[in-house]
Amino acid sequence: MTTFLAGGTGTPKLLAGSSAVFPPSETVVVGNTGDDIELGGVLVSPDLDTVLFLDGGVLDQETWWGIDSDESSTHDELHRLADSAGIDPGPRYLPPDEQTAGREIASWRRFSGVAEFMFIGDRDRAVHVTRTSLLDEGRTLTEVTQTLADAFDLERTLLPMSDDPVTSIIHTPEGPMHFQEFWVARDGECTVEDVEFRGAEQATPTDRVLAALDRPVVIGPSNPVTSIGPMLSMERFERALFETPVVAVSPFIGDRVFSGPAATLMRAMGFEASTAGVAKAYPFADAFVLDTDDPTDLDRPVVRTDTTLDSPTDAERVARAVREALDRASERLETVADGGA
Repeated sequence: MTTFLAGGTGTPKLLAGSSAVFPPSETVVVGNTGDDIELGGVLVSPDLDTVLFLDGGVLDQETWWGIDSDESSTHDELHRLADSAGIDPGPRYLPPDEQTAGREIASWRRFSGVAEFMFIGDRDRAVHVTRTSLLDEGRTLTEVTQTLADAFDLERTLLPMSDDPVTSIIHTPEGPMHFQEFWVARDGECTVEDVEFRGAEQATPTDRVLAALDRPVVIGPSNPVTSIGPMLSMERFERALFETPVVAVSPFIGDRVFSGPAATLMRAMGFEASTAGVAKAYPFADAFVLDTDDPTDLDRPVVRTDTTLDSPTDAERVARAVREALDRASERLETVADGGA
Protein backbone atom coordinates (compact mmCIF):
# COMPACT_ATOMS: atom_id res chain seq x y z
CA MET A 1 0.00 0.00 0.00
CA THR A 2 1.09 3.56 -0.77
CA THR A 3 -0.34 6.78 0.62
CA PHE A 4 -0.59 9.99 -1.39
CA LEU A 5 -1.06 13.42 0.22
CA ALA A 6 -3.38 15.44 -2.01
CA GLY A 7 -4.26 19.11 -2.24
CA GLY A 8 -5.03 21.43 -5.11
CA THR A 9 -4.42 19.95 -8.57
CA GLY A 10 -0.81 18.72 -8.38
CA THR A 11 -1.33 15.34 -6.73
CA PRO A 12 -4.64 14.62 -8.54
CA LYS A 13 -2.91 15.20 -11.87
CA LEU A 14 -0.29 12.66 -10.82
CA LEU A 15 -2.98 10.19 -9.75
CA ALA A 16 -4.76 10.58 -13.09
CA GLY A 17 -2.23 8.35 -14.86
CA SER A 18 -0.67 6.39 -12.02
CA SER A 19 -2.87 3.28 -11.96
CA ALA A 20 -0.40 1.06 -13.81
CA VAL A 21 2.27 1.89 -11.22
CA PHE A 22 0.17 2.38 -8.08
CA PRO A 23 -3.01 0.27 -8.40
CA PRO A 24 -5.99 2.17 -6.96
CA SER A 25 -6.98 -0.75 -4.75
CA GLU A 26 -3.56 -0.48 -3.10
CA THR A 27 -3.57 3.32 -2.79
CA VAL A 28 -4.78 5.62 -0.01
CA VAL A 29 -5.26 9.34 -0.63
CA VAL A 30 -5.26 11.73 2.32
CA GLY A 31 -6.92 14.97 1.27
CA ASN A 32 -6.31 18.48 2.53
CA THR A 33 -9.32 20.10 4.23
CA GLY A 34 -7.71 23.44 5.07
CA ASP A 35 -9.36 24.94 1.97
CA ASP A 36 -12.87 23.79 2.92
CA ILE A 37 -15.58 26.41 3.28
CA GLU A 38 -19.18 26.52 4.38
CA LEU A 39 -21.03 28.44 1.67
CA GLY A 40 -24.73 29.10 2.07
CA GLY A 41 -24.93 26.48 4.82
CA VAL A 42 -23.29 23.59 2.93
CA LEU A 43 -19.76 22.34 3.46
CA VAL A 44 -17.58 22.36 0.34
CA SER A 45 -14.40 20.22 0.44
CA PRO A 46 -12.60 21.15 -2.80
CA ASP A 47 -9.51 18.96 -2.45
CA LEU A 48 -11.46 15.88 -1.38
CA ASP A 49 -13.91 16.44 -4.21
CA THR A 50 -11.23 16.74 -6.89
CA VAL A 51 -10.09 13.19 -6.07
CA LEU A 52 -13.69 12.01 -5.64
CA PHE A 53 -14.69 13.32 -9.07
CA LEU A 54 -11.42 12.23 -10.73
CA ASP A 55 -11.74 8.63 -9.63
CA GLY A 56 -15.49 8.74 -10.18
CA GLY A 57 -14.87 9.63 -13.84
CA VAL A 58 -16.77 12.95 -13.78
CA LEU A 59 -14.10 15.58 -13.04
CA ASP A 60 -13.88 18.63 -15.29
CA GLN A 61 -10.25 18.17 -16.34
CA GLU A 62 -10.14 21.54 -18.09
CA THR A 63 -10.49 23.40 -14.79
CA TRP A 64 -9.67 20.53 -12.38
CA TRP A 65 -12.63 21.73 -10.37
CA GLY A 66 -16.20 20.47 -10.20
CA ILE A 67 -18.13 18.07 -12.42
CA ASP A 68 -17.69 18.06 -16.19
CA SER A 69 -20.54 19.74 -18.12
CA ASP A 70 -22.37 20.55 -14.89
CA GLU A 71 -25.40 22.84 -15.10
CA SER A 72 -25.38 26.25 -13.42
CA SER A 73 -29.07 27.01 -12.85
CA THR A 74 -28.87 27.50 -9.07
CA HIS A 75 -25.62 29.50 -9.24
CA ASP A 76 -27.02 31.76 -11.96
CA GLU A 77 -30.26 32.38 -10.07
CA LEU A 78 -28.37 33.29 -6.89
CA HIS A 79 -26.53 35.96 -8.82
CA ARG A 80 -29.69 37.21 -10.55
CA LEU A 81 -31.46 37.61 -7.22
CA ALA A 82 -28.54 39.50 -5.66
CA ASP A 83 -28.13 41.74 -8.69
CA SER A 84 -31.85 42.52 -8.81
CA ALA A 85 -31.83 43.38 -5.11
CA GLY A 86 -28.69 45.51 -5.39
CA ILE A 87 -26.75 43.28 -2.99
CA ASP A 88 -22.94 43.37 -2.93
CA PRO A 89 -21.81 40.01 -4.40
CA GLY A 90 -19.14 39.41 -1.77
CA PRO A 91 -17.34 37.34 -0.60
CA ARG A 92 -19.74 37.80 2.31
CA TYR A 93 -18.49 36.36 5.60
CA LEU A 94 -21.04 35.52 8.25
CA PRO A 95 -20.68 37.59 11.46
CA PRO A 96 -17.76 36.73 13.80
CA ASP A 97 -20.02 35.13 16.40
CA GLU A 98 -21.38 32.81 13.71
CA GLN A 99 -17.94 31.61 12.62
CA THR A 100 -17.74 29.02 15.39
CA ALA A 101 -21.48 28.39 15.83
CA GLY A 102 -23.21 25.27 14.59
CA ARG A 103 -21.25 22.37 13.10
CA GLU A 104 -17.69 22.48 14.46
CA ILE A 105 -16.03 21.24 11.27
CA ALA A 106 -16.99 24.52 9.55
CA SER A 107 -15.38 26.83 12.11
CA TRP A 108 -13.73 30.04 10.81
CA ARG A 109 -14.86 29.53 7.21
CA ARG A 110 -18.53 30.44 7.02
CA PHE A 111 -19.77 32.50 4.09
CA SER A 112 -23.21 33.68 3.09
CA GLY A 113 -24.65 32.00 0.02
CA VAL A 114 -25.92 35.34 -1.33
CA ALA A 115 -24.35 35.76 -4.79
CA GLU A 116 -21.90 32.98 -3.95
CA PHE A 117 -18.38 33.95 -4.97
CA MET A 118 -17.36 30.41 -5.98
CA PHE A 119 -18.99 28.62 -8.88
CA ILE A 120 -20.79 25.47 -7.78
CA GLY A 121 -22.59 23.43 -10.42
CA ASP A 122 -25.92 21.78 -9.77
CA ARG A 123 -24.66 18.17 -9.51
CA ASP A 124 -21.64 19.37 -7.54
CA ARG A 125 -24.01 21.12 -5.12
CA ALA A 126 -25.88 17.86 -4.55
CA VAL A 127 -22.62 16.36 -3.24
CA HIS A 128 -22.18 19.23 -0.78
CA VAL A 129 -25.80 19.03 0.39
CA THR A 130 -25.40 15.30 0.98
CA ARG A 131 -22.10 15.78 2.81
CA THR A 132 -23.51 18.48 5.07
CA SER A 133 -26.72 16.62 5.81
CA LEU A 134 -24.85 13.45 6.78
CA LEU A 135 -22.61 15.52 9.06
CA ASP A 136 -25.73 17.00 10.64
CA GLU A 137 -27.02 13.47 11.19
CA GLY A 138 -23.97 12.86 13.39
CA ARG A 139 -21.47 11.20 11.07
CA THR A 140 -17.80 12.22 10.96
CA LEU A 141 -16.21 13.75 7.89
CA THR A 142 -14.27 10.50 7.45
CA GLU A 143 -17.49 8.47 7.47
CA VAL A 144 -19.21 10.88 5.10
CA THR A 145 -16.27 10.83 2.70
CA GLN A 146 -16.42 7.02 2.61
CA THR A 147 -20.15 7.18 1.83
CA LEU A 148 -19.54 9.57 -1.05
CA ALA A 149 -16.62 7.45 -2.29
CA ASP A 150 -18.95 4.44 -2.39
CA ALA A 151 -21.51 6.48 -4.35
CA PHE A 152 -18.84 7.28 -6.97
CA ASP A 153 -17.48 3.69 -6.99
CA LEU A 154 -13.96 4.64 -5.93
CA GLU A 155 -11.35 1.89 -5.76
CA ARG A 156 -8.91 4.15 -3.96
CA THR A 157 -9.38 4.84 -0.27
CA LEU A 158 -10.03 8.56 0.25
CA LEU A 159 -9.57 10.07 3.71
CA PRO A 160 -9.84 13.65 4.99
CA MET A 161 -6.71 14.70 6.88
CA SER A 162 -8.75 15.18 10.09
CA ASP A 163 -12.29 15.21 11.43
CA ASP A 164 -11.38 18.49 13.15
CA PRO A 165 -11.39 21.96 11.56
CA VAL A 166 -8.10 23.41 10.33
CA THR A 167 -8.61 26.55 8.27
CA SER A 168 -6.05 28.25 6.03
CA ILE A 169 -6.11 31.98 6.77
CA ILE A 170 -4.07 34.36 4.62
CA HIS A 171 -2.86 37.48 6.43
CA THR A 172 -2.61 40.58 4.21
CA PRO A 173 -2.29 44.36 4.73
CA GLU A 174 -6.07 44.44 4.19
CA GLY A 175 -6.62 42.01 7.04
CA PRO A 176 -6.94 38.22 7.36
CA MET A 177 -8.96 36.32 4.79
CA HIS A 178 -9.83 32.71 4.06
CA PHE A 179 -7.67 31.09 1.39
CA GLN A 180 -10.64 30.83 -0.99
CA GLU A 181 -11.21 34.59 -0.82
CA PHE A 182 -7.50 35.17 -1.50
CA TRP A 183 -7.31 32.73 -4.41
CA VAL A 184 -10.79 32.63 -5.96
CA ALA A 185 -12.26 36.06 -5.26
CA ARG A 186 -9.02 38.08 -5.43
CA ASP A 187 -7.04 35.94 -7.91
CA GLY A 188 -4.15 35.64 -5.45
CA GLU A 189 -3.18 39.27 -6.08
CA CYS A 190 -3.00 40.42 -2.45
CA THR A 191 0.29 40.95 -0.65
CA VAL A 192 0.76 38.03 1.73
CA GLU A 193 2.31 38.69 5.14
CA ASP A 194 1.75 35.30 6.76
CA VAL A 195 -0.31 32.12 6.55
CA GLU A 196 -2.13 30.77 9.59
CA PHE A 197 -3.55 27.28 10.00
CA ARG A 198 -6.26 28.13 12.47
CA GLY A 199 -7.33 25.26 14.70
CA ALA A 200 -4.21 23.16 14.11
CA GLU A 201 -3.19 23.08 17.77
CA GLN A 202 -6.43 21.35 18.72
CA ALA A 203 -6.80 19.18 15.60
CA THR A 204 -5.53 15.63 15.27
CA PRO A 205 -5.31 13.20 12.37
CA THR A 206 -7.68 10.26 12.68
CA ASP A 207 -6.50 6.75 13.49
CA ARG A 208 -7.12 5.79 9.86
CA VAL A 209 -4.88 8.62 8.65
CA LEU A 210 -2.14 7.66 11.10
CA ALA A 211 -2.35 4.06 9.87
CA ALA A 212 -2.05 5.34 6.28
CA LEU A 213 1.05 7.33 7.25
CA ASP A 214 2.65 4.12 8.49
CA ARG A 215 3.09 3.18 4.81
CA PRO A 216 5.32 4.75 2.14
CA VAL A 217 4.08 8.29 1.43
CA VAL A 218 4.08 10.30 -1.79
CA ILE A 219 3.63 14.08 -1.87
CA GLY A 220 2.73 15.16 -5.39
CA PRO A 221 3.60 18.55 -6.88
CA SER A 222 1.03 20.34 -4.75
CA ASN A 223 1.40 23.74 -3.08
CA PRO A 224 3.63 23.09 -0.03
CA VAL A 225 1.92 25.83 1.99
CA THR A 226 -1.85 25.68 1.57
CA SER A 227 -2.22 22.19 0.06
CA ILE A 228 0.19 20.27 2.30
CA GLY A 229 0.80 22.80 5.09
CA PRO A 230 -2.54 22.24 6.85
CA MET A 231 -1.66 18.57 7.23
CA LEU A 232 1.84 19.31 8.52
CA SER A 233 0.43 21.86 10.97
CA MET A 234 -0.90 18.94 13.02
CA GLU A 235 2.06 17.79 15.12
CA ARG A 236 1.20 14.08 15.08
CA PHE A 237 0.81 14.16 11.30
CA GLU A 238 4.22 15.68 10.63
CA ARG A 239 5.91 13.50 13.25
CA ALA A 240 4.60 10.36 11.54
CA LEU A 241 6.30 11.37 8.27
CA PHE A 242 9.73 11.15 9.90
CA GLU A 243 9.09 7.45 10.57
CA THR A 244 8.21 6.24 7.08
CA PRO A 245 9.68 6.52 3.54
CA VAL A 246 8.53 9.80 1.96
CA VAL A 247 9.01 10.94 -1.64
CA ALA A 248 8.10 14.45 -2.79
CA VAL A 249 7.63 15.67 -6.35
CA SER A 250 8.72 19.29 -6.62
CA PRO A 251 6.12 21.77 -7.94
CA PHE A 252 9.06 23.90 -9.12
CA ILE A 253 11.72 23.65 -11.79
CA GLY A 254 14.51 25.48 -10.00
CA ASP A 255 12.80 28.74 -9.04
CA ARG A 256 10.00 28.47 -11.61
CA VAL A 257 6.68 27.22 -10.26
CA PHE A 258 4.35 25.18 -12.46
CA SER A 259 1.15 26.96 -11.41
CA GLY A 260 -0.77 28.56 -8.57
CA PRO A 261 0.30 30.79 -5.67
CA ALA A 262 2.98 28.51 -4.23
CA ALA A 263 5.84 30.96 -4.81
CA THR A 264 4.07 33.87 -3.08
CA LEU A 265 2.96 31.75 -0.14
CA MET A 266 6.35 30.10 0.36
CA ARG A 267 8.10 33.45 0.54
CA ALA A 268 5.52 34.61 3.09
CA MET A 269 6.36 31.58 5.22
CA GLY A 270 10.09 32.30 5.08
CA PHE A 271 11.03 29.70 2.46
CA GLU A 272 12.83 30.30 -0.81
CA ALA A 273 10.36 29.98 -3.68
CA SER A 274 12.18 27.11 -5.36
CA THR A 275 12.87 23.41 -5.24
CA ALA A 276 15.51 24.12 -2.58
CA GLY A 277 12.80 25.83 -0.53
CA VAL A 278 10.52 22.82 -0.91
CA ALA A 279 13.29 20.58 0.42
CA LYS A 280 13.58 22.81 3.50
CA ALA A 281 9.81 22.75 3.96
CA TYR A 282 9.89 18.94 3.82
CA PRO A 283 12.74 17.92 6.18
CA PHE A 284 11.12 14.47 6.54
CA ALA A 285 11.33 13.71 2.79
CA ASP A 286 13.80 10.91 2.05
CA ALA A 287 13.94 11.38 -1.73
CA PHE A 288 12.70 13.77 -4.40
CA VAL A 289 11.50 13.61 -7.98
CA LEU A 290 12.80 16.63 -9.90
CA ASP A 291 12.45 17.78 -13.48
CA THR A 292 15.39 17.01 -15.77
CA ASP A 293 15.82 20.76 -16.30
CA ASP A 294 15.91 21.53 -12.57
CA PRO A 295 19.47 22.59 -11.65
CA THR A 296 18.96 22.10 -7.90
CA ASP A 297 21.37 19.88 -5.98
CA LEU A 298 19.90 18.30 -2.86
CA ASP A 299 21.41 16.39 0.04
CA ARG A 300 18.92 13.56 -0.48
CA PRO A 301 18.42 11.02 -3.29
CA VAL A 302 16.93 12.47 -6.46
CA VAL A 303 15.25 10.85 -9.46
CA ARG A 304 14.89 13.07 -12.51
CA THR A 305 12.31 12.99 -15.29
CA ASP A 306 10.13 15.36 -17.26
CA THR A 307 7.68 16.34 -14.48
CA THR A 308 5.10 17.91 -16.82
CA LEU A 309 1.62 16.61 -15.98
CA ASP A 310 -0.48 17.54 -19.01
CA SER A 311 -1.81 14.05 -19.75
CA PRO A 312 -2.24 10.55 -18.26
CA THR A 313 0.87 9.50 -20.19
CA ASP A 314 2.84 12.24 -18.44
CA ALA A 315 1.42 11.14 -15.11
CA GLU A 316 2.45 7.53 -15.66
CA ARG A 317 6.01 8.65 -16.49
CA VAL A 318 6.22 10.69 -13.29
CA ALA A 319 4.63 7.86 -11.28
CA ARG A 320 7.37 5.49 -12.45
CA ALA A 321 9.97 8.01 -11.29
CA VAL A 322 8.15 8.17 -7.95
CA ARG A 323 8.30 4.37 -7.64
CA GLU A 324 12.06 4.47 -8.24
CA ALA A 325 12.44 7.28 -5.71
CA LEU A 326 10.48 5.29 -3.11
CA ASP A 327 12.97 2.45 -3.48
CA ARG A 328 15.83 4.90 -2.89
CA ALA A 329 13.98 6.44 0.06
CA SER A 330 13.59 3.03 1.68
CA GLU A 331 17.28 2.33 1.16
CA ARG A 332 18.15 5.66 2.76
CA LEU A 333 16.02 4.92 5.82
CA GLU A 334 17.61 1.49 6.20
CA THR A 335 21.09 3.05 6.00
CA VAL A 336 20.19 5.60 8.68
CA ALA A 337 18.68 2.89 10.88
CA ASP A 338 21.89 0.87 10.56
CA GLY A 339 23.92 3.89 11.69
CA GLY A 340 25.27 4.81 8.28
CA ALA A 341 25.63 8.28 6.77
